[in-house]
Amino acid sequence: MTHTVLRLDASARLQDSVTRDLTGRITARWPEARIIHRDLAETPVPQLTETWLNANFTPADQRSPAQAETLTFSDELVNELQQADTIVIALPVYNFAPPAALKAWIDHVARVGVTFRYTENGPEGLLNGKRVILAMASGGTGAGSEIDFASTYMRHILGFIGLSDVTLVAADQLALDAESSLAKASGQIESLPAVA
Repeated sequence: MTHTVLRLDASARLQDSVTRDLTGRITARWPEARIIHRDLAETPVPQLTETWLNANFTPADQRSPAQAETLTFSDELVNELQQADTIVIALPVYNFAPPAALKAWIDHVARVGVTFRYTENGPEGLLNGKRVILAMASGGTGAGSEIDFASTYMRHILGFIGLSDVTLVAADQLALDAESSLAKASGQIESLPAVA
């Protein structure tokens, strides 16, 4: 069976983006894979609206045609996640956190009854058995530091929907020592298995 990789880019920079370079190099580790590429900057994900929320929280078998249409794009994003065996997510750090484009994507894919559910023992993620690689780039924020609200948030929300196997490739603190940071990230990429 062909391995499927979902590559998500989120940087507002379409040229000279560190995270775009990282996600491209990571994805290239699986040359035989089927690649689904979603660029959240070139095709922005809309913010949630009251209409979307009402549609989402209406049981699927009770939705009107208009409500079903409202959720079409969100369903497409969820389907890409469900198809993927490996998910490569660009994580440029903007003001200590993920960019708005990536947060909008999260809001569309974190859906009760679809990617997680509530049980008597608490919430349970439904996207199991997949691997995630976060490709982080930051100017001054150290990966895993007390001011890193980007990778820590991503690990939490991904785990919430069942994606608990998360590897971080970090070109962090580029403003302090770009050469060393990029070399470190390159080493992390080289250590990833060639076959997922």
